Formats: sequence, C-alpha cells, structure tokens
Amino acid sequence: MTPSRATLRSRIRELRLLLLDVDGVLTDGRIYYASNGLELKSFHVHDGLGIQLIQEAGITVGFLSSRRSPSVTRRARELGVDLVRMGVPDKLLAYEKIRRTLRLNHAQVGYVGDDLPDLPVLGRVGFPVAVKGSPPEVTRAARYLTRRRGGDGAVREVAMLILAHRPPSRGTAARRKPRRKKNP
Repeated sequence: MTPSRATLRSRIRELRLLLLDVDGVLTDGRIYYASNGLELKSFHVHDGLGIQLIQEAGITVGFLSSRRSPSVTRRARELGVDLVRMGVPDKLLAYEKIRRTLRLNHAQVGYVGDDLPDLPVLGRVGFPVAVKGSPPEVTRAARYLTRRRGGDGAVREVAMLILAHRPPSRGTAARRKPRRKKNP
C-alpha cells in the first residue's frame, strides 16, 4: 500500500493537480437533511488549510463529485477552488476531460477517493490515494492509504505528505522562515 520513499517522492514531485472526491473524503460521508429540505454537510477546517497550502505550493486542487450540493459550491468558493465538477455520473470521463483541458499526463494528477465509483480514476492517476475506511477494492487500487478518515483531516494528511516530498517553493507561507526584526 505505501510505496517506497523514493517512489512516493517521485510521484509527488510530478503532481500538478490533486482531485478530491467530496462525500467520504472532504466529508465523513454522512448527509443531513434539515426539516426545510436543506442538505447539510460537515467539512473539517484542517482539510481546508491543507488545500490552501498545496495551492500555494503551485498545485491545482479540484473537486469531483457524483452529487450536486450548494454546500460544496460554497466550500470551494471559500477555499479558492475553481475546478469543481458536481453531478458527474461518470468520474473517469470527467477526469479525462479535465486532464486534457489542463494538458496534463496521468502521472501529473493525484486523486483521493473512498468508494467504488472512484476506482476508474484511481486506476489512471499517478498518485492514487484512498482514505481510511474505504472498501478493500479501493484500498488495493491506491498507492497511499491515509491514517485519517474522510471528513476528519484525511485531506490535510495528504497535503502535508505532498508538501514534505516536494522542494520548497519560494514565497509559500507554510515554508517561509519568519524574519527577525532588527533592534534599532
């Protein structure tokens, strides 16, 4: 499941795009319905910061979901994620359109999934990731299995793994050393 450090570093250094499934990855997979029919989802704030950090490192982040949800649209807007595909019946077809539009090869894309509809994409990307608690077929397709569950910091874990295996980029807040003030 976990590739060697050199293989992992090599796969991560190629990354230009990280696609994330939503339900079960960015959320715990539960869907709540309010009495007024409003759909509610819970997103972990740590995942949000992880997304922002890898965006600052120059990696594009996108959401790819079979379901449509206004809360996903709002969360994407809050995080500056412009690449959002919802209501996608065929994730592989959507992935291929995204990849061709961005002119990326498979090795330059990572995907984090948690369930059977994610298998076709996990089988194509250069850095396939499954979250803890995924079905066995999904964990077997992944090259990395998170320690955290979806909706509980799994995306942050992946973000920190990516940042740990990439050369530091200049100007990235997470990597910038604080400047010391000179005493007058």
